[in-house]
Amino acid sequence: MEIFKRMEQHDYEQLVFCQDKNSGLKAIICIHDTTLGPALGGTRMWNYDTEEEAIEDAIRLGRGMTYKNAAAGLNLGGGKTVIIGDPLKDKNEEMFRAFGRFIQGLNGRYITAEDVGTTVADMDLIHEETDFVTGISPAFGSSGNPSPVTAYGIYIGMKAAALEAFGDDSLEGKTVTVQGVGNVAYTLCKHLHEEGAKLIVTDINQEAVQRAVNDFGAVTVAPNEIYSQEADIFAPCAMGAIINDDTIPQLKVKVVAGSANNQLKEERHGDELEARGIVYAPDFVINSGGVINVADELYGYNNERAMKRVETIYDSITRIFEIAKRDGIPSYIAAERMAEERINRVKNSRSQFLRNGHNILSRR
Repeated sequence: MEIFKRMEQHDYEQLVFCQDKNSGLKAIICIHDTTLGPALGGTRMWNYDTEEEAIEDAIRLGRGMTYKNAAAGLNLGGGKTVIIGDPLKDKNEEMFRAFGRFIQGLNGRYITAEDVGTTVADMDLIHEETDFVTGISPAFGSSGNPSPVTAYGIYIGMKAAALEAFGDDSLEGKTVTVQGVGNVAYTLCKHLHEEGAKLIVTDINQEAVQRAVNDFGAVTVAPNEIYSQEADIFAPCAMGAIINDDTIPQLKVKVVAGSANNQLKEERHGDELEARGIVYAPDFVINSGGVINVADELYGYNNERAMKRVETIYDSITRIFEIAKRDGIPSYIAAERMAEERINRVKNSRSQFLRNGHNILSRR
């Protein structure tokens, strides 16, 4: 891999390679863009086959966080960390404390949080060495489990998408197909059920499916049958790349709005949804409730303030549809344009010299 050529492609600021022989730490921190503020993004631990694969994942995810944070209206840039290793076998205290010292060495340019393969307990170990970490235990002033907040943001964003598709944001009487009934999707189903929506669910975990049946009266279908159901809204809440050549022709819905990351397998699949008249709520905007919630920890966590900020997802989704109409583009491009416009506005206003930049954590 030609690393500098790859970084130039989307103007990445920094890649940091972290190694600690004693603990076995092999981590890559990607800082994509800090125009809006310090880069915030989680730490993912995964047993990558090659170092190149790990670098590519860090780069891809770091840029995604720039767009997510910008679109969410946060004064934060985008970054991500990947740790190479098996999260079930290779973790130890020394690893995360060593990683915390590397983060501290960046002096606030990067703030981490949990992600795939890492936990609150891991963040607590990082916190032993640095303040530049969120998603720690509630005893340290954390917001706790972000899943319910992410689910609420999906629900709010789905209502905005319904307004665009149906002319009314009420979900009462609407049929919603939900793919995956994990922690986030279960709470989403709760909100939908309470508003009077009808639920069709699927999951490879039969216990999760049965829980949705018992609690919300959901109808269940086999995993490969979820796409072809007659419904109003499809909520992908499991795997990425689920909107693709095989699934799009099966869809019989007017809206796609769910919590899964990277729902479009390729950008052209967003074009295909647009061509079929299906309203798409871009995933990195509608599922930003979790990052909005943990970002509030940087100011000293206040649940009421955080939830009010999560409710602005409704306005963000609405704004995306406005930009799409203004520029004659699909919503997935409009979402990126909304984020880029905000970054450029701030970039153009930051022309003064500052000897000592503002530290977001000084507000605590």
